[in-house]
Amino acid sequence: MSTAAGLSNYASANQPRVPANGTENASSRECLLILDGRALDRECLASALVEHELGMAVAAMGSIEEWRSKKGSAPPLVAILFNLGGRKVTDHGIADEIRHISSEFKSIPVVILADNEELTQILTALECGARGYIPTSVGIDVCVEAINLAAAGGIFVPASSVLSMRHLIDSGSRDTQPLTGMFTLRQAEVAQALRRGKANKIIAYELNLRESTVKVHIRNIMKKLKATNRTEVAYKVNDLFAEGTLAEK
Repeated sequence: MSTAAGLSNYASANQPRVPANGTENASSRECLLILDGRALDRECLASALVEHELGMAVAAMGSIEEWRSKKGSAPPLVAILFNLGGRKVTDHGIADEIRHISSEFKSIPVVILADNEELTQILTALECGARGYIPTSVGIDVCVEAINLAAAGGIFVPASSVLSMRHLIDSGSRDTQPLTGMFTLRQAEVAQALRRGKANKIIAYELNLRESTVKVHIRNIMKKLKATNRTEVAYKVNDLFAEGTLAEK
């Protein structure tokens, strides 16, 4: 292949792709930006989305900086698909990058595409400003619908994650119910953690509290239970759960 031909192919690969079924009007009206540092992955994804009738032009870029230098030839953005691949939102620098992109493109939804579909990863992405999270375990048709949902103002998350969240909420409600008559919600959560034998540092991490705050809660719990140490707290909290079970019966 000649040098001229190679440059020509490179240039065409970075131009917005027009949907196979779309007209010139559709492509000039809106565009999806795919951000992925891996050239082959982003080009294959762009082709797949266009072939599956995404309904908009697709620009595949390696970075926001590359988009800035070439956006003059593209239609206005309607959504950004940030492909993390095997990386996690909690990996170093990823959350900050999502925040930066979401902040810069305030009116344009940022959707995360990633291999990982843990609930914590999805929630972290949404907290950073993402408007959707697509796991790579879904098919291309679901991916297309999720992108269009985000472009229309909705938020897409996997159904399995929503069900996991419901389970956690229900479980947490049942766990603290016998304690809520005596403690505040936060004290009930700390008391439940003490009942399970968790250390202050672990309680602080799981409840997103300072360790000093956890100690204050424990002192207040001990005072309400008239307990002298953590072991006695755990024992009396267990009694409260036993009483709660009997009351339900």
